[in-house]
Amino acid sequence: MWQLLGRVVLLALATSVVRGDDGFLTEPPDYIKQCKIADKNFVNCSTQSIQQLFDKLNDGIPGLTSIKSFDPFHLNRIRISQGNSNAINLKVELANVKISGFGHTNVMESLVFKKDYSWKTTFTLPVMKLQGDYSLFGRILLIPLNGRGQVFLDADNLTVTMHTKTRLYEKGGFTFYNVTSCRVDFKMDGLKSYFSNLFNGNKQLEDSTNKFFNDNWRMLADALYTVITQTIEDIMLDILKKIFHFIPANYFVSDIPTPEQLYGKAKTKSKPK
Repeated sequence: MWQLLGRVVLLALATSVVRGDDGFLTEPPDYIKQCKIADKNFVNCSTQSIQQLFDKLNDGIPGLTSIKSFDPFHLNRIRISQGNSNAINLKVELANVKISGFGHTNVMESLVFKKDYSWKTTFTLPVMKLQGDYSLFGRILLIPLNGRGQVFLDADNLTVTMHTKTRLYEKGGFTFYNVTSCRVDFKMDGLKSYFSNLFNGNKQLEDSTNKFFNDNWRMLADALYTVITQTIEDIMLDILKKIFHFIPANYFVSDIPTPEQLYGKAKTKSKPK
């Protein structure tokens, strides 16, 4: 009995070292490479560190229970309206969305800017698969559309450039990133798609339209650019917010300033909710 109680106490003490009372790490984890922004090899070091972080997300970060699944990732709903040319005028709603492929993220470059500690991250995905329920009204490539059904998208060899804005804040004697926005651009080498029930049961017209979309995938990718970027931005903003409220920025950039040092005492904001 006393041996069992002793083990419980030791386990509790070990947990308190790894994770603070407010739910954040209080010791550097082994899956992050600490880098100095003052060093000339910082970009290489930071790129390795963020790659290790993405790799760890596949297994799950111990203590970070708010991220249920990284690959696949689930989104409840995406709503988009766009009309930027004569060929594109769309209202799209996606629901029950499942996105696969982020588990194979390859980080090409991770830049951190000393002026405001915002980031520019370039990464590739061999494949990104999206499936879910859709409702669509408008036109793509001059084809009038009005349908509800299931959508399947397979994007090949995505190269994503992500611009992330942050605001530093202090918690428990550490500096943290508050990720405030995420904007992405991308290019891809191919896009396969399928929309079911595009024309309310007209199977012949549905099949011919889906074939046209696949034969002209570059035009479809342009038409769906906002849908794809919004999907990636929603995923990354959700993931990054949770990670960087849990892991101090000091463990990524060992010489990061305090909020007061960067902004001045008058402009320092309190901990985000």
